[in-house]
Amino acid sequence: MQLISKAISYVFHPVFVILYVLLILMQVNPYLFSFEDSKVQGLIIINVFITTIIFPLVSVAMLKLLGFIQSVHMEDRMERVGPMIITGIFYIWLYLNIKNNDLVPDAFSYFVLGCTIALFLAFFINIFSKVSLHAVGIGGFVAAIAVMYASFSYTTFSVASWTIAMRMLVVLAIVAAGMVCTSRLLLGAHRAEDVYGGLTIGVTSQLLAYAIVF
Repeated sequence: MQLISKAISYVFHPVFVILYVLLILMQVNPYLFSFEDSKVQGLIIINVFITTIIFPLVSVAMLKLLGFIQSVHMEDRMERVGPMIITGIFYIWLYLNIKNNDLVPDAFSYFVLGCTIALFLAFFINIFSKVSLHAVGIGGFVAAIAVMYASFSYTTFSVASWTIAMRMLVVLAIVAAGMVCTSRLLLGAHRAEDVYGGLTIGVTSQLLAYAIVF
């Protein structure tokens, strides 16, 4: 069970959430993106991948090598301060670069803004309590899928030869959230209130960002 919990924690690490939502949005409603060349689509994916995953992970590795943090897992909440600030800067940079980009729809821009808001809210709460960043990420993910379901008029989308119901996508997102939160509790990484607090931050931040953008 410990091994499964660790695997779930890695797959749904908060650093991957923005890329996951981008890929799902491109699949669910590709007509939102103003490009016809697949190379442009690939460049957008690569840009998001580098900005939200590679840069933050490299920054954490450098902080570890320089001795500013003891472990890349950042089990002590105060060790998370530096990485969270650095990641927040990359999120802000990404949002500023895509919010007025005609190739990127507001449906994705708002999500990046929501992740930025969530990160800085978690940063301030982290001063007093070790809120679960996994729960923050998966909470935002569920909110994004729910917004897709509520915003788009059609009820299904296709992946290769498969037809998937939007309602099923919402269910899968909720199941994923349950798995992630349970995994964090089973690993002893957080208390229940840390997980509930993280979910609240993730969902609330996305709703706030949606209200700002739309």
